[in-house]
Amino acid sequence: MLRHFVTACFALLIALPGAHAGLYYSAESYASLPAQWRGFLLDQRLLRNIAVKPKLEVESSPLRLRYRQEADKLEVRAKKEKLTADELADLGAIHVRLGEADRAVELLRQAHEAHPNHFAIVANLGAAWQMLGDYRQAEASLEQAVRLAPGKLTPFEQAHLKLVRARARGQAGELDDLFGIRFVNDKNAYEPGKLAAIQMKKLPSNAVAVTQQLALWLPADGPLLWQLGELANAHGDFRNAAAMMEGCVVQFGMNHPTLRKHRQLLRDALDKLPAPKVGEEHVEKHTGTIAFRARRPLVSKLETLPLLPIDPKGINTIPWELFGETSLEKPFKVTFPKYLRELDARQVAMTGFMYPIGEDPDMPAFLFIESPVGCWYCEMPETTGIVFVELPRGQTARYQRGLVRIVGRLTLNANDPEDFLYAVRDARVAAID
Repeated sequence: MLRHFVTACFALLIALPGAHAGLYYSAESYASLPAQWRGFLLDQRLLRNIAVKPKLEVESSPLRLRYRQEADKLEVRAKKEKLTADELADLGAIHVRLGEADRAVELLRQAHEAHPNHFAIVANLGAAWQMLGDYRQAEASLEQAVRLAPGKLTPFEQAHLKLVRARARGQAGELDDLFGIRFVNDKNAYEPGKLAAIQMKKLPSNAVAVTQQLALWLPADGPLLWQLGELANAHGDFRNAAAMMEGCVVQFGMNHPTLRKHRQLLRDALDKLPAPKVGEEHVEKHTGTIAFRARRPLVSKLETLPLLPIDPKGINTIPWELFGETSLEKPFKVTFPKYLRELDARQVAMTGFMYPIGEDPDMPAFLFIESPVGCWYCEMPETTGIVFVELPRGQTARYQRGLVRIVGRLTLNANDPEDFLYAVRDARVAAID
């Protein structure tokens, strides 16, 4: 069973073949959009989880902790010295990401007074006002952002402004009319995988890219995920359309009648598909007609990571981005980054979240991932983002929902396609310092 599970993970990874605007933070780097659906949904969830504040801050996701630390660092500096316009824009963006829109507005309004024509400041201020539900102020800021935007970013800023204007006029939870089309077939009815030819001609070629960018700026915005589901279906990919609409209902709690009707029609269409073969469960098919330009929208830059000298006798902390630098090609050809190869068979430490393999809460082994997931098969990390953790023989660890730290011996796998790429063996679950 485990080997089939690993095979499915690997198959899902190898089966898959920047614009950046709206919310500007210099540490966020984007690939060209549109990104493949699974990679997009993974990164959108990562961004969404930054704003999720748990009961104890030590239970936060690693990415939230990183943003929190950077905000605190800039806030301390601001009390001692004058921040640059770019740094002020960054600080406002970080507070938006952390879900602290009030603080973001306070900082960005002051920054706007000092730097009235700074594009990133005014664009971030528009996003912050939108988060607070003040569409009038958001519209005013975004109108200026459109005027100040560099040419290649103008379409994205215009779409953000159109979204805010639509929200000001419409009712909460509705499908936004961003492109002036109706998601129906030639018989004026909703159909899985079909869009009327006349509607398809009216749909802008950059509609998916623009909507994905909006959803990355505003990752907790359910109606944007609905819009992406409709666009996926319009391009013939009703499998991913169904997954996104399911997320709207289950994760965002949306209950609009039209959304629920479309969701049910898509689910019924999926039920009629042939059952997948053993080992091919949940592998993406029916990818539709979208020309994707990237596997994932967020770009990891290994050279920016603070990689410490390896201690051959001590415990070495591994950042998750390091695993993402692993290259995996067909057939099973793995290239690990040099730093990771040097850690093979050494003691390492990681922070992340447990994911059980079985149903017993006391586990001799479990999967370890960077961020929690709602639905494993809809939001499953890539194979390069899953670590198999095995405790010493005869020992178990109790499943925990919050952030935990593991310590153990790293083992890399470059030969067996039916096993995990990384394992931490003889592991122990340790308290977070």
